[in-house]
Amino acid sequence: MTTFHDVIELQTVQGRNSYHDLRDALIETVEKSKIKDGILVVSSAHTTCSLYFDETMHDVNFFGDEFLQVDINETMEKIAPRMTNENQYHSPGPEHVAFGLNVPDPNYPAEKWVMLNTDAHLKSSIYGTNSVTLIIKDGQLQLGAMGRIYFVDWDTLRPRNRKINLFVMGE
Repeated sequence: MTTFHDVIELQTVQGRNSYHDLRDALIETVEKSKIKDGILVVSSAHTTCSLYFDETMHDVNFFGDEFLQVDINETMEKIAPRMTNENQYHSPGPEHVAFGLNVPDPNYPAEKWVMLNTDAHLKSSIYGTNSVTLIIKDGQLQLGAMGRIYFVDWDTLRPRNRKINLFVMGE
């Protein structure tokens, strides 16, 4: 049994949900791993992000979002509207805000507005998951002709650097 680790690093945008098609990067990782039969686990530790499997669409809007992604955005906005003030949702509460203002991490500015992303947490909990497992057969990811793995960051407050961990296991 052989294992192989890799990482995809992405930059998200501010002001709208950031979608990323991971298919080509995942195929490249499987090729680098030299594993012919096994599994690929795709995992994100970001709590405002989702991974999901879907069909590729050919039509895109002016931002480059596929029409199905636009439909997803419109549906999710009805379920969990974008957070515009601190009283819109129960979260974040005063204890979480106090904690967040003291996180010693340069990726988390000590600003209250950074925590106005409850909608992103709700969307990531409702749509998609934090990991996807895929089958590798004869050196090929079993995605089908139209299948794609997408990463979406629902947190629109600021651009972010995001990492997706990849783990390949097999023979």
